[in-house]
Amino acid sequence: MMEEVNKSEVMKKVERRMGILMGVSLSLCLSLFGCWFSGHFSLGAFVTSFLISTVISLLIGFLIPTHKIGIAACRKLRAQEHSLKGGAVTSLVSDLIYTPLISLVMTAHAFNNALKHGASISFGGMFVTSLLPSLLIGFVLIFILTPLFVKMLLKKEGIQKPE
Repeated sequence: MMEEVNKSEVMKKVERRMGILMGVSLSLCLSLFGCWFSGHFSLGAFVTSFLISTVISLLIGFLIPTHKIGIAACRKLRAQEHSLKGGAVTSLVSDLIYTPLISLVMTAHAFNNALKHGASISFGGMFVTSLLPSLLIGFVLIFILTPLFVKMLLKKEGIQKPE
């Protein structure tokens, strides 16, 4: 019984750390992409974007059980969680939870800044042209980084990842 409680606590710790690692990584890459994609890259804009995006990512990571939702989607689609198909499914679920919200807030921030500088642009057009590549970037990042981070965190806790 005690061993089960301890393992549960360790897994909760791994999940929290995973949320932090993924949130910061996703925020870093999406912020770099967003600033570069805007054509007006500046260190100040990048830092602001990264900080806002990181806060959003951490909130999502702590409030929404993306891993459990991903596992449920795997079951529904009859994909084994640790298979290539399962990895793609869970990555897509995480991507669809994180990326649209981050993109929406970041586009609103960039839109307001553009309006302050006299630009005449459409929010919808700006959002869609930002969201589509961000979804692709987010999916690839999540698909690649999740297994690496999980392996690293489980190893740190002395747990073997199931094959």
